[in-house]
Amino acid sequence: MSLSKKMIAAGTVLAALVLMLFFSNHPVVVEEQSEYDDGETVYLWYTDDSLSDYLSSMAVKFNEERGIRVLPILNSGLEFLEEINDASLRTQTGPDLFIASNDIMEKAYLSGLATEITMADTVVNLDHFPEAALQAVTYRDKILGYPFYFETSALLYNMTYLEEMTEAAIQAEIDLAAAEESQAAAEEGEVEEDAGQADLTPAPEEMSALVKERLPEMIPDNFTELLEFANSYDAPENVEAVFKWDVEDIFYNYFFVGNYINVGGPCGDNTETINIYNENAIRALQTYQSLSDFFAIVADEVDYETVIQEFMDGKLVMTTATTDVIARLEQAGEEGTFSYEYGIAQIPDLSEEMASKSLSVTGTVYVNGYSDQREVANEFAAYLVHDHAGELYQKSGKLSANKSVSYDNPNLYMFMREYEHSAPMPKMMATSNLWVQMEIIFSRIWNGGEVSAQLKSLSEQIMTQVTGEPYEEAYIQPPKIVKDDLEYSTD
Repeated sequence: MSLSKKMIAAGTVLAALVLMLFFSNHPVVVEEQSEYDDGETVYLWYTDDSLSDYLSSMAVKFNEERGIRVLPILNSGLEFLEEINDASLRTQTGPDLFIASNDIMEKAYLSGLATEITMADTVVNLDHFPEAALQAVTYRDKILGYPFYFETSALLYNMTYLEEMTEAAIQAEIDLAAAEESQAAAEEGEVEEDAGQADLTPAPEEMSALVKERLPEMIPDNFTELLEFANSYDAPENVEAVFKWDVEDIFYNYFFVGNYINVGGPCGDNTETINIYNENAIRALQTYQSLSDFFAIVADEVDYETVIQEFMDGKLVMTTATTDVIARLEQAGEEGTFSYEYGIAQIPDLSEEMASKSLSVTGTVYVNGYSDQREVANEFAAYLVHDHAGELYQKSGKLSANKSVSYDNPNLYMFMREYEHSAPMPKMMATSNLWVQMEIIFSRIWNGGEVSAQLKSLSEQIMTQVTGEPYEEAYIQPPKIVKDDLEYSTD
């Protein structure tokens, strides 16, 4: 199940309960608002319950510091923009600001629900946010929201296994050097040939320092190195695969083509700038398809949840994961159900010549264009994403898009590094089904479909939607690739 499908499924069940509880405890919302017609109350709508503690805490602090009341209201998330639009135009209970992903920006703006923010110069700038965050909240040269939190994928690896492998490699080098030195000395007559070999094993503290220094070299920089790693790794008995991931969910696969397709330009908002079908994208997907020869992954039997569970069980050495995995591993470690050390690294490039580029989605705070409280709404939005961004992860488990936030866990910084180089999710309504269609062709390609034909079909469908008339691409003969002589095995 894809990330978006999982979020919707979970939100549907939760929403019904939340709405029942909310309306039972707040039966007179309209009357309550009428008591603050002087502009001292701001309504914030959101759909993700994991934000509730953070938003409630910030609302209390904001009221204490500014004397302005903020009421966060959890919404079902189903037809979210439609509900906001209806409440804004027909009632007095519409939100003054709301939280949603950056990909709905065009729809929100064209319906009048998103308006330019007032603190672009002082808050939403490169001093506080990476360029990817600014691109995510920009639509046609207008900054229409405050970057709040982000989601992207990175490489998750079992550090315990890599440390053991690194220590073994260091010890082997030391033993070899000692043997060669002993042999040379014997040949020169300085010692007896059978005099034995001195134990040159470093002290534990010294070995630990050597392992720490060497370990980054063991993390693959690209998939060529990853395959070499898989081919040479003397895996512990518990390990079933060196690398395994959800091969159909586009969020964990987009990085294969992210650097070679262009959907709307840097900000994902320009229908005149779409380039899906090209030779580099074909070559990138050929690399993706070739991995099915090395990693015996049956697409229908693998999803993100099963992969992460196998990682926690010590059956996998590496996988791709989203930011939620950190809290999950930490909790499992505290409960005694995860007994390994782990690390996060950036997604490997496809090769030394071809780069990877992950997909990212940015949770955004929008100011409602129909609100008469826009000034205060902008103040509270800045309060969330800038003034108190450092409290977001602790209270919600979400990583702030603000790059100046400090974390106790160094692995969280690696997700920020991946986010900084990611491709923000496009925001054009004409390409809103791109992700579903991409998952379909990724599945077909993984299972042997002809790469160029599949990508051509995807491009033609998207361009037909964008132009409003049938669109046909000239077929591109796929480049020939030379496969390495590596054979993957976990035996």
